[in-house]
Amino acid sequence: MNHVIIALIVFVCVSASVLLGLYLRDHLPAHHLSDESSGAIKLGIGLVATIAALVLGLLISSAKGSFDTVENDLIHNAASMVRLDSVLAQYGSQTEPLRTTLRNNYASWIELLDSSGGTRSARLDNPEVIGRMVEFQRSVAALVPASDVERDLQARALRITDDVFAARSLALLQREGTLPKPLLVVLVCWLAIIFGTFGLLAPRNGTIIAAYLLCALSASGAIFLILEMDTPLDGIVRVSMGPMREALARLGH
Repeated sequence: MNHVIIALIVFVCVSASVLLGLYLRDHLPAHHLSDESSGAIKLGIGLVATIAALVLGLLISSAKGSFDTVENDLIHNAASMVRLDSVLAQYGSQTEPLRTTLRNNYASWIELLDSSGGTRSARLDNPEVIGRMVEFQRSVAALVPASDVERDLQARALRITDDVFAARSLALLQREGTLPKPLLVVLVCWLAIIFGTFGLLAPRNGTIIAAYLLCALSASGAIFLILEMDTPLDGIVRVSMGPMREALARLGH
């Protein structure tokens, strides 16, 4: 489901709980909202609010960690591609077809990562894409070095190729996000309970309603950012393709 839609659903749920609390305030018996009752409610909701704040902070930290991991992997991948092209260039003119293949495959990979749509995920897992990676590695391994220098360059190229493929695989594994959906549902329920209690204990006027709706918007915005950063290859907040495009421009030179 689109992250904007999820954030809107969270906003509607939390806002509805505030309005429900304000409505119940005028319909509950007076002793239910006495000082003693309000104090007891505040103690309980304080515990729930503390837990929700801790979970929300942990989710933001975890999502930011996932985002940074994928971004760093792609930057490392871009640097490895430049290194691999340089090593192949040092090997000699017989690697020119390999360098051309490397550039074409990398350009296709960048275009695929930067694309959007429901079929992109399937194309990322396409056996043909994986097959081109394996075939390139086999071509590097099939080189016949004529000297110790070329043998060393071939070994370095194979090591870098392994690093490149490992970084790509890690990025693919993390593209779907790691946020447990049940945890998100529980967090939204906690927020609804907290805001409903706020409405129950607050006087009903336009300022209070506007303030709580803005708070609900902030909470749903935090959930939106968590979901966006947890899927760094999709959505509005996504990793930059700039380093990869810069590396592509340097290949073959």
